[in-house]
Amino acid sequence: RWLFDRAVCTIYAFCGVLFGLCSLSSLAVLSTVCCLKVCYPAYGRCWALLCAWAPLCSLIPSSSSYRPEQPLLAELCPWVPIPDYGPEPYGTACCITWKAASRQAVLYILALFVFCYLLPCLLILVSYALILWRVKGSRRAVRQH
Repeated sequence: RWLFDRAVCTIYAFCGVLFGLCSLSSLAVLSTVCCLKVCYPAYGRCWALLCAWAPLCSLIPSSSSYRPEQPLLAELCPWVPIPDYGPEPYGTACCITWKAASRQAVLYILALFVFCYLLPCLLILVSYALILWRVKGSRRAVRQH
């Protein structure tokens, strides 16, 4: 079971979501920078901006967690879907409460899936596909010479 109080559970879950999202967004940024360097060398100098994008993309979804003692975010931004962090089903760790039944929680989970998982994965696949396509075209050009 979870041995600590609710505040530690929230911090633990926040860190897990933040670092997990930051890892995937960093991989997406790295693949984009590689694609720009290989396929579009004129635009390959914007890597600093892209590197700043990864933590920002991770911080926004992970910090929009609802804290019962601080409902200010929920009052200021009622359109922002806000989940709750809590113990996992087995109770040994904490994470987002995936089985939340509210409309806001479902919207948050769908937005998290689409914008923080699906789009970075598609960006990675497209970036590496473009790199492979460029390398294949370069190989053909070298053979013709």
